[in-house]
Amino acid sequence: MLKNIDKKVEKLLCDAERDCREIFEKLDDLSKNRTDDIMDAFAEFRVSESDFISSSGYGYGDVGRDKLDKIWARVFGTEAALVRPHIVNGTHALTIGLFALLRPNDVLLSVTGKPYDTLDCAIGITNKDGRGSLYDFGVKYREVSLLADTKIDFDGIEKNLTDDVKVVYLQRSRGYAQRRALTVSQIDEVYSFVKARSNAFVAVDNCYGEFTEKKEPNADLLIGSLIKNPGGGFAECGGYLAGDEKAVDLCAARLTSPGIGAECGASLSQNKNMYRGLFYAPHTVSQAQKTAILAAYILEKLGYDVSPKYNEYRSDIIEAVNFNSADKLCAFCRGIQSASPIDSFVVPEPWDMPGYADKVIMAAGAFVQGSSIELSCDGPLKPPYTAFFQGGLTYESGRIAIAVAASKLISE
Repeated sequence: MLKNIDKKVEKLLCDAERDCREIFEKLDDLSKNRTDDIMDAFAEFRVSESDFISSSGYGYGDVGRDKLDKIWARVFGTEAALVRPHIVNGTHALTIGLFALLRPNDVLLSVTGKPYDTLDCAIGITNKDGRGSLYDFGVKYREVSLLADTKIDFDGIEKNLTDDVKVVYLQRSRGYAQRRALTVSQIDEVYSFVKARSNAFVAVDNCYGEFTEKKEPNADLLIGSLIKNPGGGFAECGGYLAGDEKAVDLCAARLTSPGIGAECGASLSQNKNMYRGLFYAPHTVSQAQKTAILAAYILEKLGYDVSPKYNEYRSDIIEAVNFNSADKLCAFCRGIQSASPIDSFVVPEPWDMPGYADKVIMAAGAFVQGSSIELSCDGPLKPPYTAFFQGGLTYESGRIAIAVAASKLISE
């Protein structure tokens, strides 16, 4: 694939890898430290091949499943965790968490502005016609927008933190918004601020952020998807909810039913994939971050607005690129698709993707359908025509894809 790379892009690749050397070395150190923590957890809980044995039916006595919950809690710094292959995506995991914690007349307070588009229907922001949203169950919703430069509006939080607020919600990553990801220190500050003033649960959409910093955020509930960062490219499905024991118990009762909770749920041959995915996750995330940094460097040099810039601090794996042109957005996505290991022959087209208000173009030539830790790129067909780029199982393959997509932009 590199045989047909534009000469300008070829030079930029060399320049980028020279200028990014120290940044890449820091990511390698982070990966080593987080991997060491995971290996300590595996040793502490005596992981063995017998933990990979599959269960069926009710899944009673699935030792490997239950042990993974404990390891996950240890690695994520929480009291408990629920890690299950039955969770279909991040939105599903978030919906489980919100429905578990909220009751009629409770208030859900989002303090990072409007959540990601796919939660609109679950919350009831755009779905008020009786189809099972939180709104339909009598839950009220309020939000506090972020200030300029992704700063937290603590005055706004305090004004809205009334006695009926049951969940304070934060979205760590940017979603389809023109803002930066929240850092762990920002989330920790909100957690401490809320806990000093309220008994509300603090719930964090942790998607895309896992293993990008030295630790995970403090929260009553951390929520995410296994086909993003923490699955390491090996998990074929699933999600997690980790946090305070009471909160996780409520989530287990919502996932299955009260009285059953986490005791049921067949692993269906997915235990090994989930264990192996967690083991690989810090390394895989570092590969994705390196790919995003390379993309930021090259695309900025080509004249596009990128966020974050290659040398700015990162708390997730997403790179946003404003193309200010539908044709350029589509060309970049098609370039990424053409350099994917799977379905490289497919030409992406914008379509009405479920859960989104605008047409979306998506490049995703992945081994696991919808896997965002694998190289993918997508964006809504609306100004400023932003591509949201993430993932890369290996830096080597990500490097090729960026070079191909950048060359396609030049040739358009």
